[in-house]
Amino acid sequence: MDTAQTSLEPRPRPQSLADLFLSFTWLALQGFGGVLAVVQRELVEKKRWLTREEFLEDWAVAQILPGPNVVNLSLMLGDRYFGLRGAITGLAGMLALPTMVVLALAILYANFAQLPAVSNALRGMGAVAAGLIAATGIKLLSALRKHPLGLALSSTLGILVFIAIALMRWPLLYVLLSLGLLSCVLTWRKLRP
Repeated sequence: MDTAQTSLEPRPRPQSLADLFLSFTWLALQGFGGVLAVVQRELVEKKRWLTREEFLEDWAVAQILPGPNVVNLSLMLGDRYFGLRGAITGLAGMLALPTMVVLALAILYANFAQLPAVSNALRGMGAVAAGLIAATGIKLLSALRKHPLGLALSSTLGILVFIAIALMRWPLLYVLLSLGLLSCVLTWRKLRP
């Protein structure tokens, strides 16, 4: 099949509001402790609703908006495909069933929190979540090659953000206003004719 014919094929997208609702419900139920890896795998690799580049762009916007990143993403994608009804449906998918699960877990935790096995299990889950986030970051590095700043400068900015937040303990707002603004200006200058 030639590339001209391939580019004319419609891109995958949610088939209905029910598909959107169930997809975001499934994402939310998988995402305890860190959703970046799950969201990237589901929306980019499995469903192919987004390319890696589109995912990085949308995730960046979702991160700077107030509220949880994946909730913001569900609103953005729902709106993109179905307008206001889609945004509400995506949000409902992210929150309805997971809220019930979290309430049930909170009741269980209140009854069993004092057990050493429970606190040790939670520590182990934290390590797994950190590993998932690191693995997803490594997977998404290939998308930076297509970024206007290139892999080297994008990686340098990423390392500076890590140093500022993890080592220097800068508040996220300061990092966004300094390094985030710097990366936006540099990208704009590269894209300018």
